Amino acid sequence: MPNVKNPKFDLEERTAKFGEDIIEFAKKISKTPITLPLISQLVRSGTSVGANYCEADCAESRKDFEHKLGICKKESKESKHWLRMIAMAIPDLKDDAKSLWRECNELNLIFSSIVNKSRQKTVNDN
Repeated sequence: MPNVKNPKFDLEERTAKFGEDIIEFAKKISKTPITLPLISQLVRSGTSVGANYCEADCAESRKDFEHKLGICKKESKESKHWLRMIAMAIPDLKDDAKSLWRECNELNLIFSSIVNKSRQKTVNDN
């Protein structure tokens, strides 16, 4: 059997897929004066999660790693906010937004756990 990573545990793939899902979701949203800024904000924060994870994965130090993952946490949390606003503005997309919101929340919890463990390791190493 080939050694294939489970995408659920491959954060680079998972965050890239999340960004792609955000883009596909954004394409479904009708463009109005209310939704245009929401779409823009969501696409920026949702696609930034994966970009910052890639930077964290190539961090030059533990401090740099924790900083980049901290940005991932902030961007995923911001994405949750924009998804909530879009769900309110376009009730027909509420179920799709809720599914993406859950993924944001899971990613946020994962990043928080990784940062906390890294910081704990720093404390234990000293």
